[in-house]
Amino acid sequence: MLPQEIIRHKRDGRRLGPHEIAAFIDGVTSGTVTDGQVAAFAMAVFFNGMNRDEAVAMTLAMRDSGDVLDWSDLPGPVTDKHSTGGVGDNVSLMLAPIVAACGAYVPMISGRGLGHTGGTLDKMDAIPGYTSQPDIALFRKAVLETGCAIIGQTADLAPADRRLYAIRDVTGTVESVPLITASILSKKLAAGLQSLVLDVKVGNGAFMEKSRDATALANSLVEVASGAGLKVSALITGMNEPLASAAGNAVEVRNAVDFLTGRLRDRRLEDVTLALAAEMLQSAGLVSSNQDGMRRATEALSSGRAAATFARMVAVLGGPADFIEKPEKYLPEATTQLTVRATAEGFVTGIATRDIGLAVVGLGGGRTRPDDKIDPSVGITGLVPIGAEVTPGDGLALIHAGSPSDAEAAAAAVLSAYTIGVSKPAADKSVIRRILPRG
Repeated sequence: MLPQEIIRHKRDGRRLGPHEIAAFIDGVTSGTVTDGQVAAFAMAVFFNGMNRDEAVAMTLAMRDSGDVLDWSDLPGPVTDKHSTGGVGDNVSLMLAPIVAACGAYVPMISGRGLGHTGGTLDKMDAIPGYTSQPDIALFRKAVLETGCAIIGQTADLAPADRRLYAIRDVTGTVESVPLITASILSKKLAAGLQSLVLDVKVGNGAFMEKSRDATALANSLVEVASGAGLKVSALITGMNEPLASAAGNAVEVRNAVDFLTGRLRDRRLEDVTLALAAEMLQSAGLVSSNQDGMRRATEALSSGRAAATFARMVAVLGGPADFIEKPEKYLPEATTQLTVRATAEGFVTGIATRDIGLAVVGLGGGRTRPDDKIDPSVGITGLVPIGAEVTPGDGLALIHAGSPSDAEAAAAAVLSAYTIGVSKPAADKSVIRRILPRG
């Protein structure tokens, strides 16, 4: 069937059959479907949606567009997590080694930044020598020897998604629930997982700002994953402020190293990381209860085993052997730093989190086009959380920029993103609810 006919059917609100979806995705993979047709299809799905069967068919077609890994030779459960994206969300960098240190295997295939949100793969690329897109042999070696590997899609894993992902980023179709669902799950199914935990963000820094939309996405992900034969659960977590006190690439890697080694652990970041670790361990069958999972994850972190696992992973994938001991020696640093200072007295009552993410993109830490190159050194650190008390002149954040003019523009954006009020606000819940498959 001609791709334009499939686009027309979806444009007109028709339900697509598995053969139509498979034919279109095959064209995405082979290149016989043009970028314009991919964009038109994405927009048609954005406006008309897909039902569960369509989303399952699209997920499986995208999974089968390349290789599907088999980990049956590993002596333990294979599990992973995926976040729908936020600002200062570097959870994966700590979570994978924590869960691996508890006996699971975590072949984590991650993506690059989308819109205002950072991408795990972009963060790992900030580590000199780290092979973020290895061949399958090196990927398997890293998982077998260290228990985890954080990588990007190779040419052989879900190649249809890699192309669609890049086009969604620049065509205003990122927020489509079926497209998000198929994108996330096709990569995870291609990774050969036995279980998956989803971190669905909600708030002004998430793609889903409203609770009902985040719940709809979580239910879509859980139901489609279950329909595709994967054991799955989801946590809905808050994104009304940056999760870590850093936003950027190298700066978030440094924040993750500080977290693993105990030098600095942002409270909300720790809450979400350990909650997801406990969920993964329970889903993988390594613990019988969430409480036991929390205990084991906390012990893996506090004992240093998680940090050691991260260090081994970095080394096996080509990074420095002493990276976790000396991150400052290897991570790139921006040439300009500028402190953003409060202009009023009171409490931080709100943060326009999306604007913080866009400020990082404006610094060169994200993309406006698929082929844009990222400056890994730029970003924002020292982000003061909601509830903090400030006086005029106190630092709200530190800008890391490539030039004074870029720093000043970012500082203005960050300052306007902060709201200062007279009363201390109630703390938002970091973990809001748990979603399981129906039935």
